[in-house]
Amino acid sequence: MKILVAVKRVVDYNVKVRVKFDDSGADLANVKMSMNPFDEIAVEEAVRLREAGVATEVIAVSAGVTQAQETLRTALAIGADRAILIESGEDLQPLAVAKLLKALVDKEQPGLVILGKQAIDDDSNQTGQMLAALANLPQATFASKVVVADGKATVSREVDGGAEMLSLTLPAVVTTDLRLNEPRYVTLPNIMKAKKKPLEVIKPEDLGVDVTPRLKTLKVVEPPKRSAGVKVPDVKTLVEKLKTEAKVL
Repeated sequence: MKILVAVKRVVDYNVKVRVKFDDSGADLANVKMSMNPFDEIAVEEAVRLREAGVATEVIAVSAGVTQAQETLRTALAIGADRAILIESGEDLQPLAVAKLLKALVDKEQPGLVILGKQAIDDDSNQTGQMLAALANLPQATFASKVVVADGKATVSREVDGGAEMLSLTLPAVVTTDLRLNEPRYVTLPNIMKAKKKPLEVIKPEDLGVDVTPRLKTLKVVEPPKRSAGVKVPDVKTLVEKLKTEAKVL
């Protein structure tokens, strides 16, 4: 069984993101980029399933600029067997990425597709769900545990009322939550091995997919700075301030 894992190149989570002077978007110049943390968990889970003998091959996929090859090399260093970059200079929105992944699913025929539940740059939380709909596959989102056996994936996930367990008939789509696993530390020998693993570069048109953006960002602004807290002498003053200043009562 093949496992297809989608990874995205995003601003490193330790970096404080700045907005461009013209409010057109985030300033990515000279900013450290890395793999989306949720996608790193997805790669780790796929590699663990292969190590357990459930899967025979793990394929890492990314869509974006040429530099995303670095992100794919990280996935290869974690343990993926090969990688595919769908190279595009367009602003790839969730629906476009889902269509690209659907085309690869049709081509590679994986038994399981694992994605991070969301990317930390746009927080859309849409790609996995859209892919499942386009490919007509069962899905389980926010997975905190995945067990694959006998042609089925049993997925535990947290919901508002507690925990939920789903049984999916493979092939299926799963998106990962933070509690699923802790990604391994990438060692130098594995980084060197990753350089020799195959990495294929294709274009969206090779898959017959139109990735033209359907949404337009009008403006990006930083959130307003929080004002300092105020101490009040008693409950009566607190209620009065909530009514007159905060206007929440």
